[in-house]
Amino acid sequence: MELIFPYLPPLGVAIASGAILWGVHWFLIKRHADLGRERKFPRQIFMLGLTLVGLVAIILSLPIIESSRNRLIGLIGLLASGILAFSSTTVVSNLMAGILLRVTKPFNIGDFIRVGDHFGRVSERGLFDTEIQSESRELVAIPNTYLISHPVTTIRSSGTIISLTLSLGYDVHHSQIEPLLVKAAQESGLEEPFVHILELGNYSVTYRISGFLKEVKWLITARSNLSRSVLDTLHGHGIEIMSPTYMDQRKLGDDKKIIPVVGQEESSEAQVIAEDIVFDKAEQAEQKEKEEKELIDTIEKLESSLKDAPEEEKERIKTRVAEGRERLKVLEQPASKSARDDDTPEASASTDTDKPRHR
Repeated sequence: MELIFPYLPPLGVAIASGAILWGVHWFLIKRHADLGRERKFPRQIFMLGLTLVGLVAIILSLPIIESSRNRLIGLIGLLASGILAFSSTTVVSNLMAGILLRVTKPFNIGDFIRVGDHFGRVSERGLFDTEIQSESRELVAIPNTYLISHPVTTIRSSGTIISLTLSLGYDVHHSQIEPLLVKAAQESGLEEPFVHILELGNYSVTYRISGFLKEVKWLITARSNLSRSVLDTLHGHGIEIMSPTYMDQRKLGDDKKIIPVVGQEESSEAQVIAEDIVFDKAEQAEQKEKEEKELIDTIEKLESSLKDAPEEEKERIKTRVAEGRERLKVLEQPASKSARDDDTPEASASTDTDKPRHR
């Protein structure tokens, strides 16, 4: 009994630490198994820190001399340092990269980013990787180490520049081309358009028309609208978008222009908005994050005003706080997998009226 008694305290600490870790894990993560990786991240970091604290507590309770206890703690520190030193391609490196991305904040949920050959809209930020939704609606998981070791281009949420490059012959003066390109950009919905002459080639002049797009979530549609508007505007004024070298393939008369004949009137049916289908998950994640932040700010303001509020107002404020917390709980529980699988493009389409204009 005397041999067992000294080990009872560390055994009790180990059991208590295990019970606490299991309870916290169940409360923060297991109970919310369907939480997105973005919301799991701080919980997982907290669990990692709590595990290290539990391990140190067990070592401190061992019935050993001070020098041996210090050696064990030093061994743990040495082991952690070794893992960090040799983790360039391991899980720990992605963990450290994930923490670094949270500190530097090069992008947020819902932002358009380009890294390497990948382009898309951020839909989730996880502990070890970041998920983006590509233009073909695919979900691409990019390791966090890849994101910190390669340049990341983020399209600013306050607006971006949309550009289109085209080549026209020398037979049309640039003073005639530039106003038409500006007009085309304006009709496509872009603001403050401008034209640059990029190159004087052997057979053609290269122009670039650019304009400011305020609502970046309609990026794909805006590019298509600009191309369509340039075609319609130039052809409508008798200017062919054709290099003179075209005659090497099929000889045409000097008065012959390659301009398509205007067909039937466009259908009046509503056109499909590409972004509603392509970036559905990223859009939902962005809206959810915004609503959560707004709710948290509202609850904090209500709680701060509760102290100085009149008695008749306190009950109303408490009710609003309770409703806000209930809404936060609902937002923390994402839709079930079956519900997501059953989503149709029509069901996930945005109802916002601030959408790009189609011609």
